[in-house]
Amino acid sequence: MATVTQAQAPAREKNILLRLLTMNTSKEVGGREVPLWRQILLQVLTLIIALEVLFPIMYIVTLSFSSKTTRPSSLELIPRELSLTAYQQVLDRPTANPVTFSELLRNSFLLSTGVGLVSLLVAVSAAYAFARFKFRMRQVLMIMVFIPLLMPTVGLLTPLYLLMNEFRVMDCGQGVTALSPLFTCDGGAAGKLIFNLRDSLLGVGIAMIAGALPFAVWNLKGYLDTIPVELEEAAAIDGADSNQVFFMIVLPLAIPQLAVTFFLGFIGHWQEFALSWLFLTKPENYTLAMTLYNMTGQYANSIPWNRFAAMAIIVALPVAITYIALQKYITGGLTTGAVKG
Repeated sequence: MATVTQAQAPAREKNILLRLLTMNTSKEVGGREVPLWRQILLQVLTLIIALEVLFPIMYIVTLSFSSKTTRPSSLELIPRELSLTAYQQVLDRPTANPVTFSELLRNSFLLSTGVGLVSLLVAVSAAYAFARFKFRMRQVLMIMVFIPLLMPTVGLLTPLYLLMNEFRVMDCGQGVTALSPLFTCDGGAAGKLIFNLRDSLLGVGIAMIAGALPFAVWNLKGYLDTIPVELEEAAAIDGADSNQVFFMIVLPLAIPQLAVTFFLGFIGHWQEFALSWLFLTKPENYTLAMTLYNMTGQYANSIPWNRFAAMAIIVALPVAITYIALQKYITGGLTTGAVKG
């Protein structure tokens, strides 16, 4: 039997180490063999990214179950107690404003869902026109739709604020009302302000729709371009008119991308507070995201951190529920075009 000499031992150990680093413990990944060192590196990077994403979530969850309103002096990722006091306070009345949680939830739901559905309806119609119809200035109009995506948000908020602030319903007295700036009271009298479009959920919704449409049209137009025109031509040969082709052929095929567009818009509208904070002044029109931001201002140096954390988790729950409900369509919409053949 051959024996390993003292001089041959280091060389053999080196060969074993090299073999371990270059071996493939899995069969194939994308048709290529992956060395062990690369698998370990990918796993370490994945773990680092996962910890970076999960750390703030775990910290907020731990903080929400605390009965103390002060911020812990040390980082605690495992709750030492399971107190629901913060959640009870949030579900009753989150801040000092005389607005209940149910009213805030209603405002957020109406605003996010309404803006999402209206934007989707308008965007899919415009995107279909851009994708299928040939008309003059089509490319120019598409560029004009895309331009707002390149502009800073502040640059768009200012003109929207000024525009919405001009539309007011005035009480001119003696049962006469006037819609400013289209109509004014007799003699140029100012009249009593009844309704200001800017300081209402309707005005905020219109402004949100204006901001959401460019991305929705651009996103849906790219998807509709991938739907074969031959399907629509075949339906037309079978006797389907334009409306039937659109509602019975195009829309069912576009459901995955419609779900993606609605979900991305819903997230943005649900978590949006800058535009709402600029437009709205009445607490009864506040949303959940506005209230969460307001908690850092009302309490100044004595922020109730446990209540703030509980509010953050509650605000995130509807987004998670919406994702779970639309997960099948969202996954299909996001992966469309990734696999050819």
